[in-house]
Amino acid sequence: MQKNNPMLENTERTELSSLGEFGLIKHLTQFIEIKNESTIKGIGDDAAVIDYKGKQTVVSTDMLVEGVHFDLAYVPLKHLGFKSVSVNLSDIYAMNATPKQITISLAISNRFSVEAMEELYAGFMMACAKHNVDIIGGDTTTSKSGLVISITAIGEAESDELVFRNGAKEGNLLCVTGDLGAAYVGLQLLEREKQIFLESPGVQPDLEGNDYILERQLKPEARKDIPVLLKKLEVKPTSMIDISDGLASEILHITSQSNVGCNLYEEKIPIDPSTYNMAREFNMDPTICSLNGGEDYELLFTIDAADFPKIKANPDITVIGHITASKDGVNLITKGGTSITLTAQGWDSLLKN
Repeated sequence: MQKNNPMLENTERTELSSLGEFGLIKHLTQFIEIKNESTIKGIGDDAAVIDYKGKQTVVSTDMLVEGVHFDLAYVPLKHLGFKSVSVNLSDIYAMNATPKQITISLAISNRFSVEAMEELYAGFMMACAKHNVDIIGGDTTTSKSGLVISITAIGEAESDELVFRNGAKEGNLLCVTGDLGAAYVGLQLLEREKQIFLESPGVQPDLEGNDYILERQLKPEARKDIPVLLKKLEVKPTSMIDISDGLASEILHITSQSNVGCNLYEEKIPIDPSTYNMAREFNMDPTICSLNGGEDYELLFTIDAADFPKIKANPDITVIGHITASKDGVNLITKGGTSITLTAQGWDSLLKN
């Protein structure tokens, strides 16, 4: 984020109505700089213009809705802006591509001030600076309820570098980056402290010592390093997906689209000690948190078994299972050696609750 941005020094409340839609857009985007040669025309015209000179274009869109995807009772606007960008870029990295541009569309209610939108945009721009991505357009409109953020991410890749969900083959190894479940238990902690505050407004939240799981929920990092690392190791995944809805759900996406089965080994699933301890504090199974919690934004991918020596010593990558024939099904092999059919809660069932 630019240190000389005067928006960040503004501490007074300015009503959105004082600027209007076009004035607000001009105000929030005045410090945006173009970084990529592929961005021919950014904000300020009827449409943006990009030129990838023969490379494949990758596009992904995500929408975050207040009260569904985030709660402003405990989510700082700057963190929300950063997260909104990160979760979109994660989809681009999951294609083994490089993000270059985003568009940002907002639906805003009048309870927000110009200063609040400055905070949100500070988060957008911080994430874009981290990933060398240009903001090239978007839209703003009025919301009668809460805040809605819709971001479209655009990336590029050579045609022979792209990786899809449907390429897993029998005998492939199933790999995951980082560790899982932290974002979910971080959310449980925030929700618990929110309820305590609502019941006893004078009580300060007890969040000390939980920085890791809180950051995983509030400010997740898209794994821009992994496509670079895999290329350096000369490993091209046969399939890949980012973990937004939980490990189980993403494994089922890969296996169904690749028409294969899978054995996932519980003992191999990487879980940070702080995640494990907090899950136990909530009387939850840490494995269930990693399987169904979601919002980890790590990368799940399959590789040829012959590539195992290239990745086995890397601390950022864990082999958690292997791909089998479709007829063998998708199974979780528990620490006790029992085989259980893998299922996922999934977004559809959440909508029915």
